[in-house]
Amino acid sequence: MTNGQPEAGAAPAGVADPTDRVLTVPNVLSFARLLLIPLFIWLALVPEADGWAFAVLAISAITDFLDGKIARHFQTVSRVGQLLDPIADRLYVVTTIVVLAIREIVPWWLVITLVARDVFMAGVQLYMRRHALPPLPVHYIGKAATVCLLFGMPTLMLTTGDGTVADIALPLAWAFILWGLAIYWWSALLYAEQAQAIVSGRRREPEA
Repeated sequence: MTNGQPEAGAAPAGVADPTDRVLTVPNVLSFARLLLIPLFIWLALVPEADGWAFAVLAISAITDFLDGKIARHFQTVSRVGQLLDPIADRLYVVTTIVVLAIREIVPWWLVITLVARDVFMAGVQLYMRRHALPPLPVHYIGKAATVCLLFGMPTLMLTTGDGTVADIALPLAWAFILWGLAIYWWSALLYAEQAQAIVSGRRREPEA
């Protein structure tokens, strides 16, 4: 989720055009989320304080929600935020899934599948850049996939113990992760289709 705006240059209807400002509240929240990543890794791998690790991920999810709300409400959309927020989202997804795999909470095939999707999307963006086109705007399906993954993976941190919480968290977490994984790849295919349509349309313009 990208501060409530597309990754490309244009802002959606009702939102001011992005500015070059760096020091905005949404950007500060995004920077804070990035700083929490090393703390999460340490909590999850060294003392294996899963409750605290879950709390860090929950705080990150809340700040991700807040920076979008603030950017839209106070018209503080910035180009830095457009780049920073999706980077933070992807780093959290990759970091969390790798940590869970190291802890043997999830299988490594899940890590490979998620990373392969990001590699695929990097190829799509390079394809756009090769044709001198801006990055594709964030699609709501891609946002939905990220929300599912950012909810499901932290919830898995609650399954490492015994008791009612772990019993409830396990099926809930996997439901969100599997749905998120499917939607994640679906959105990637939609992005690729959109990129091809844009490039094809530009090629036809001189003929018209």
